[in-house]
Amino acid sequence: MRPTGPLHLGHLFGVLGRWAELQDDYRCFYMIADWHGLLSEYEDPGRMREYTRQVVAEWLSLGIDPGRSVIFRQSEVKEHLDLYFILSAITPLPWLERCPTYKEQMNEIKGRDLLTYGFLGYPALQAADILVYRADAVPVGDDQLPHLELTREIARRFNHFYGKVLPLPRALMTKSPRILGLDNRKMSKSYGNFIALADSPETIAKKVAGMITDPARVYRRDPGHPEVCNVYSYYRLLESAGLAAVAEECRSARRGCSECKKQLAAELADFLAPVRESRRHWLEGRRIEEVLEAGAVAARREAGATMEAVFSALGW
Repeated sequence: MRPTGPLHLGHLFGVLGRWAELQDDYRCFYMIADWHGLLSEYEDPGRMREYTRQVVAEWLSLGIDPGRSVIFRQSEVKEHLDLYFILSAITPLPWLERCPTYKEQMNEIKGRDLLTYGFLGYPALQAADILVYRADAVPVGDDQLPHLELTREIARRFNHFYGKVLPLPRALMTKSPRILGLDNRKMSKSYGNFIALADSPETIAKKVAGMITDPARVYRRDPGHPEVCNVYSYYRLLESAGLAAVAEECRSARRGCSECKKQLAAELADFLAPVRESRRHWLEGRRIEEVLEAGAVAARREAGATMEAVFSALGW
C-alpha cells in the first residue's frame, strides 16, 4: 500500500481481512510502497514518513504478524529499482499507455500533474515489486487483474530474451464487497471521500452526516429505498444487529435520514474503537521502526537472490 494517506474502511473490508488470513497458507510480503507514493506525491513527499508509521500500526492492529510475514518499506530494498530499470528497458511503451488504472487516475485525480515519465512507468515498477520476490501468487480483485497480466507479459518478455528466470505469478482472486465513499464514488484516499480507521467518533459523525442517501427521498415523510442508499450499505458491512429494523423503518418513513446517520456513526465508532486503541499501542516508541528494520533484512535477502539470477542471465 502507498503511504499517501490514512487507511480507511475500504482497505479494512476490501483487503486487510484477507491479508491476515493468507498468512495461514503462504509466506507473505507486505510492502509500504513509498516509491510508488512519490510518483504522485512528489511535490510534498515528507508526509509519507509519518503515514508509513500509521499504516504499519494499522496493519499490525488488524492481524498482520511480523513473526510470520515480511513487513518492509520499498525504498529500503534497492533491488526494486535495479529490476525496475532492467524491466523498463524492455517494456514497450504502448503496454504502459493502455493500462486501465493509469487512464482512470489521469481522469479522476485533479489538482496534481501526473503527466510524468515516472507515473506512466509505474506498472513496470509494480511488476518489479512482484517479480523481485519470485512470487507465485498475488492477491488481487477484478480491477487489478490487468496489472497482474501486464506483470506476466513483462516476465515473459524478459524470459524470451534472457532465459527462464522470472516466474509467472498467478492471480489469487479475492472477493471483496464494493465499498463506496461518502460521495458514492469508489472509496479512495485520492478522492478524500473516506472514513479513516483512526478517525475519532466526532470526525466519523461529521463525515457520516454529509453522506449521500436515497436520491429519491426528498422529504422526511417520503418512503425510503434502503437497497439503493449508501448509508444502508454501511450497516450491511457492519452486519448491524439492527439491520432489518433500519430497512423497515426507512421504507415506512418512520425513520429519517438524519436519525439513520446518527445511529450509523455511533456503530462505526464502536466498531473501530479496538483498532484505534491497538494502533496507539503500536505507535509508541520504536516498535514500528523495529518491525520495518527486520522486514528490510528479510526482503533484501530474497530480492538479492533474484537479482543475482537476473544479472547472471544478462551476462553481467
